[in-house]
Amino acid sequence: MQFIRLNNQTTHYAFDKSGLATNSAAGSAPVIVFINSLGTDMRIWDDVKTQLAGEFSLLTYDKRGHGLSDTGTTPYTIDELADDLIALLEALKLERVILCGLSMGGLIAQALFAKKPELVAGLILSNTAHKIGTAEMWRTRIDAIYQNGLSSILAPTMERWFTPAYRMPDNAAFAAYCNMFTRQPVDGYTATCEALAQADYTAQAPQICVPTLCLAGDQDGATPPALVQEMAGLIPAAEFIMLEKCGHIPCVEQPQIFSQTIAKFIKNI
Repeated sequence: MQFIRLNNQTTHYAFDKSGLATNSAAGSAPVIVFINSLGTDMRIWDDVKTQLAGEFSLLTYDKRGHGLSDTGTTPYTIDELADDLIALLEALKLERVILCGLSMGGLIAQALFAKKPELVAGLILSNTAHKIGTAEMWRTRIDAIYQNGLSSILAPTMERWFTPAYRMPDNAAFAAYCNMFTRQPVDGYTATCEALAQADYTAQAPQICVPTLCLAGDQDGATPPALVQEMAGLIPAAEFIMLEKCGHIPCVEQPQIFSQTIAKFIKNI
């Protein structure tokens, strides 16, 4: 495990540089930076990292309030979460990276590009949008969690995250992701909901000027395909692909096709 102090807090991350070592030209392998969704930590990318290891260099991390990273001062804004990632990239001396953001991770990627476009060579915006939900929706969720805990919203959350075929009682992985969700720090989760309540990158999306891939899951209950496609329509020359038999977290439910899709996109940049 790797840890670093950034913006007065501890950040947990993992940097696999093997892609650089296996390419003939030094620095020729792009670094893919994975940004996880609300209520998850960087372990959601493990199967994708297995698929891509050696071909690319891979950076994963726990955003503040999630996993082993500090919760820090609450509430948050998406811009603050983007600043944390900027600090991590600068500490590792990384630039011209490929940002792969899932759900709210896609909002962080959009915010980072708006702040520091020189750090970004391409964007993969997976199961996300320029704006997710409404302020009222997010604050209703915050109230429910403080009254009854994260477990009180587990069932509807998993219905949005995963297809019925994945949500089977005998699927040990599904049970584990339920555990991941309910064990998130409540203050970190609700602070991140507050960030989402304020986030709207509709005006910034048309300013994105790097190759961009927008991915949707055909059974996504959190960011439906129509919403992802709407975002893609705002971004000049963005490519839109819908993944079949997939919910909100394709890196967990369909890691092989997810990995193949993003690898093809990156190689074509």
